[in-house]
Amino acid sequence: MLGGEMQTRVVDTDTLKRSVSKEVERRKGELVGLSLKIHSNPELGFQEEKASAWLTEYLEKNGFRVERGICDLPTAFRATYGSGRPAIAFLAAYDALPGLGHACGHNIIAASAVGAGVAARLAVEQAGGSVAVIGTPAEELHGGKAFMVERGGFDDLDAAMLVHPGVRNSAFANSLACIGLDVEFFGRAAHAAARPDEGINALDAMLLSFNAINALRQHLRGKARIHGIITNGGEAANVIPAYSAGSFLVRAEDDVYLDEIRMKVLSCFQAASQATGARFQYKWAEVRYAALKTNTVLAKLFAENIKLLGRPVHRPSANKGLGSTDMGNVSVVVPAIHPSIAIAPQEVLAHSPQFAAAACSGGGHEGLFDAARAMAMTAVDLLTQPQALEKVVAEFRRQR
Repeated sequence: MLGGEMQTRVVDTDTLKRSVSKEVERRKGELVGLSLKIHSNPELGFQEEKASAWLTEYLEKNGFRVERGICDLPTAFRATYGSGRPAIAFLAAYDALPGLGHACGHNIIAASAVGAGVAARLAVEQAGGSVAVIGTPAEELHGGKAFMVERGGFDDLDAAMLVHPGVRNSAFANSLACIGLDVEFFGRAAHAAARPDEGINALDAMLLSFNAINALRQHLRGKARIHGIITNGGEAANVIPAYSAGSFLVRAEDDVYLDEIRMKVLSCFQAASQATGARFQYKWAEVRYAALKTNTVLAKLFAENIKLLGRPVHRPSANKGLGSTDMGNVSVVVPAIHPSIAIAPQEVLAHSPQFAAAACSGGGHEGLFDAARAMAMTAVDLLTQPQALEKVVAEFRRQR
C-alpha cells in the first residue's frame, strides 16, 4: 500500500551517499565471496536452498530481521532493517539456467542486492524508514515474482529495485508481457509405408501449426513475438506419429495485445487439428509475465547515481533487446526499476557460457560493487528527500 505515514529526518544527502558507497567498498571481499559461492553452486528455480541460506545468514549477521519461506515458497525470503515508511526494497534473484549455470548472472543480482541492503542501513539509521532485501526465486522459466505478487510479497513498499548484469549500463528497461503454452496433438499410429491411409499424423498437425504461426507473424505488431519448439515428434520414421507435443512462448508489448495474440495463436493449432484430424489439447502457463513499467523518476535517480560512479549510461532502443521478466509483475504493484550494469563486452551474449564466465570475473565483481552502490545511493535519495519519493509515487499512480 503506497502513501503510508512517512518518517524522514533532515540529513545531508551527499555525505550519506559517500558513506553508503564506502560501506560497499569495505565489504567487497564478503560480497565477492557470496557471489562466487552462488556461481559455483548453480541451483534451478525453486531449488535454490544453498543460495537462499547463504544470503539470509549474511543478512541476519548484519542486523536484518529475516523471514524465510515467504509467500509459501521455501526459497523466498524477506530481510528487513528499520521500520515504517519509506520502505525501499532491493530484490535478489539467485536461480540458474539448466545446463548453463549462472549464464544470466543471477549470482551478481543476489550479491548486489545484499550489498545495497547492508550499506543502506546507514541511511535508515540517519533518515528513518526501512530497507528490505527480498529474495525472489525462479525468475528463469517459472516467474517466481509473479507468485509472490499474487500472495502479497511486495505489499507495503514504496519502491523496488533490481540490477541485472549485462553488456551496457542502463537505468531504463523495457520488457514484453509473456505467457507460455504447451500443446499436444493426438492422432493414430499406422505403418508409414504399408497402411499410411489408416493413420492420423500428429506430427503433421504440429508442423502445420508452425507454418500457420509463421504466416501470422507478418500481421503482428513489431514488438510481438511467438516462438516454440517440438518436444515430441514421434518414435520411428516408419510409423505415422500418433502423438506430438510442443512448447511455445507468446509475447506482446502489453497485456491487452497479448490476449488478442493468444486467440490468434490458438486458431493456428485449431486449424491444423481440423486439417489433419488430430485431436488438439493445450494448456496455458499458470504464470504470466507482465510488461515492465519502468518508473522513469526512479530510473533517473538511479542514472544520476551510476554516473557519479563513473559509468556512462546508455538509453536502450524501445525495440531492441526486448525479453520478458517477472520484474514486470512487481512494477504493476509498486514503483520499480530494472537497470542493467555492464560486466562484459557488447559482443558477449546473455545465456551463453561466455556470460557465465563474465559473471565470476573481475568485470563481474566490479559490476556487483557498482550495482550495490548505485542502489544504496538511490535509496538515500528516497529516504532523505520526501519530494523525490512523492514524484516517484505520483508517476506510479498515473501509470496504473
